[in-house]
Amino acid sequence: MPGGKPMRTEHQRVAVVHDWLVGRGGAEIVTRELVRAFDADVFALVDHLHAADRAFILGGKRARTTFIQHVPGSRRWFRLYLPLFPLAIERLDLSAYDVIISSSYAVAKGVRKRPGQKHICYIHTPMRYAWVKEEEYLHDHGLRSALLATPVRWVLKRLRHWDLRTNDRIDLFVANGRNVADRVERSYGRQAEVLHPPVDLERFPLYKGQRNGYLAVGRAVPYKRVDRIIEAFREMPEEQLTVCGSGPMLSRWKRSAPANVRFTGEVDQDTLVDLYQRSRALILAADEDLGITPLEALACGTPSIALRSGGYLETLREGRSAIFFDEAAPAAIRDAVLRFETAGIAATPPELHEEARPFDANLFRERIRDIVERTMA
Repeated sequence: MPGGKPMRTEHQRVAVVHDWLVGRGGAEIVTRELVRAFDADVFALVDHLHAADRAFILGGKRARTTFIQHVPGSRRWFRLYLPLFPLAIERLDLSAYDVIISSSYAVAKGVRKRPGQKHICYIHTPMRYAWVKEEEYLHDHGLRSALLATPVRWVLKRLRHWDLRTNDRIDLFVANGRNVADRVERSYGRQAEVLHPPVDLERFPLYKGQRNGYLAVGRAVPYKRVDRIIEAFREMPEEQLTVCGSGPMLSRWKRSAPANVRFTGEVDQDTLVDLYQRSRALILAADEDLGITPLEALACGTPSIALRSGGYLETLREGRSAIFFDEAAPAAIRDAVLRFETAGIAATPPELHEEARPFDANLFRERIRDIVERTMA
């Protein structure tokens, strides 16, 4: 297996617990590297991966799932069963394993463990909609009226209480960045080590050729704020924007987009790499916990135009690898693109590629193995 020998023997079995497996994103890339590092068995609320994503994330494995996998409408509407997520995750039987590693942004961290087991939580964020983004969550999902918001607030309050109670089951928190480590301390009163997420530099090679147009990558969901990026390009008809990704907002964005914006939908790995390599810059308007797409772009020698917020401030350097804007508003994004057109950035594509090297997946696997060995000792 690439990246060194997997750490798994008959005396030390490792289970990786993911929240839900329905597509490929930053959290799934972390889970991919955890599985590769330990040849781990995988558990999740649901596993609805398509064949290509299953091969990429799990190496062809299938996760062991909860009863939510089998409820009506699970493939499309499993999120409607949010109130049952704690019950479901706690019913997973992990007693046969020595080490549990949860890759958690929701409830994976709440699995039960037996005496003698160690549980390391690689935390992408405490539940955003329960701890830090409740009002934004209600607004984005059309739940602003008291009739709709009241029961959702009740569910989120119960989730917070449960989330706090499960912290005693975790031996060590490992955060994906300082931003999330600070959030873990504020929300849970716990300290977290920092281990940035991995980028497979072999899969995202440096490109030195011609570049044209701009790129936005991510799921078509409200908090990504791609609609703001699209509106910015309405005011720049001479510039081209490519939007890569699928999700519930995609059809709405397509209907209202100007002619200089094209949509690729979900793409395979080779196409994604080609889009990174041939774009002048990646544009990011979401307030991300960390954000793995700008790291993939860096590996390809591509800078970013990003919101001055969250994890982007940890991984991008203003003027060298990125141009920042101060609010996710079309005018601010437009002005940042124009500044990029005028002044550019200081780093060359080879220098940008070097800035991605500390995030190399091989280093990630070495670090997480060291963390597990230290925790077990």
